[in-house]
Amino acid sequence: MNGIEPGPRPALAGIGLKATHVADVLAGGCDVDFFEVHAENWMVAGGPALQRLARVRERWPLSIHGVGLSIGGEALPDAVHLDRLAALLARVEPRWFSEHLAWSNHGGIWFNDLLPLPYDAATLQRVCDHVGRVQDRLRRRVLLENPSTYVEYAGSTMDEGTFLAEVVRRTGCGVLLDVNNAFVSGVNHRRDPWALIAALPAGAVGEIHLAGFAEDHDAAGARLLIDRHGSPVDSAVWALYRRTIERLGPVPTLIERDDDVPALAALEAEASWARAIQTGVCVPGTAPVAAER
Repeated sequence: MNGIEPGPRPALAGIGLKATHVADVLAGGCDVDFFEVHAENWMVAGGPALQRLARVRERWPLSIHGVGLSIGGEALPDAVHLDRLAALLARVEPRWFSEHLAWSNHGGIWFNDLLPLPYDAATLQRVCDHVGRVQDRLRRRVLLENPSTYVEYAGSTMDEGTFLAEVVRRTGCGVLLDVNNAFVSGVNHRRDPWALIAALPAGAVGEIHLAGFAEDHDAAGARLLIDRHGSPVDSAVWALYRRTIERLGPVPTLIERDDDVPALAALEAEASWARAIQTGVCVPGTAPVAAER
């Protein structure tokens, strides 16, 4: 089973591979260290898009990010979905594979969202069983991502960090630490986002995500953050990321942008900034600057 490499890691920064950028990436290159794609967009037998992905894979490592396993759901991960996912991973041989600590189907009905879990003993056992099944089928370590949440279960008996750390301990999986999600959930639930990060086993964090959020207010007028992936990384998230890197050391870091996707140069600038933070050469209190269009 593939694992997270031991010892010091290089400073790596990547971006999500978008269809609008593929031609430019293949024609002139791109100042990033890896690309990430969503698994469910590439579970096909062939075609031009998959051929272009293979060409990208010849020059850059890939991270495959799943959104459809529903690891936190009551039902076992779908066997057909797992088979298609295994075929994709065998085809492109990504360096990392990740999924969400969330659920998205119940009773045969699929929801277009990644929904939160109760953090209790029964859910912990179920999640560990599902992670074990996935890792056995894929024959590789899965990185579990902490979700952004807007509601919580009153019946939870442990906090998110303790729950995720225990899944890691029992299954040997890794963590995809989404620093933006930690910040969003922390603000929404009026808690310190650092508590989640501090609870995670440092050696288990195999990848980091950074993204922008949108801001609103709830019915009581309190601040509400939405994990939208439609804007540059916020300065508060950059600050939390810097603190995270001070604790963990360099960790491969991805800039996520799924809405209002800017010019390739803007994403390269954010990736370069993440790399600079990992190497300690950036200036505290400043932020990346690049034209959005």
